[in-house]
Amino acid sequence: MTEFSVGDRKLYLSPVMDLFDRQIISYAISTSPNLALTNGSLRTALTTLEVGQKPLVHSDQGFQYQHNSWRTLLKNGGAVQSMSRKANCYDNAVMENFFGHLKEELFHRVRFLTTDALETTLREYIHWYTPKEFRQSSGASARRSTGLRPSRLRPLISRTDLGSFDLETVPGAPCSTSTGT
Repeated sequence: MTEFSVGDRKLYLSPVMDLFDRQIISYAISTSPNLALTNGSLRTALTTLEVGQKPLVHSDQGFQYQHNSWRTLLKNGGAVQSMSRKANCYDNAVMENFFGHLKEELFHRVRFLTTDALETTLREYIHWYTPKEFRQSSGASARRSTGLRPSRLRPLISRTDLGSFDLETVPGAPCSTSTGT
């Protein structure tokens, strides 16, 4: 989960990434970093599994991932939890890398006027990040059959696909996002 500040309000994003192809397979957005947020994204991700799949789920040591409700969802979904020791980021490193790119490409270059505008933009970014071929497929094996990694597909997608947002460009920031397209 990651946090965004918009003025005096906060917005939280809880995505679940398939480490095979680095696609975001589910996510939830909320104004509170509560169990409903993290459990909701996990619950949705577990519905994408095919019969017999038993994924390894990596996370940090946040209270949400240590809670009994999270562990019960994992157990009932046939998943195994993997959590590194304190001050050790190996289990969550790929997701932290995604958060870094997301914030650099989207959040740090603009000033959002409302959390609603940020939420809309986050949804559009994740839609853009997950190429159409992957969104139209059903299940992980269909996504894997294309054999293309997001890093090879992303340059083919124009940033203008993100549409228009209720935001302001930060003065001096190198940003190509338009405010009225």
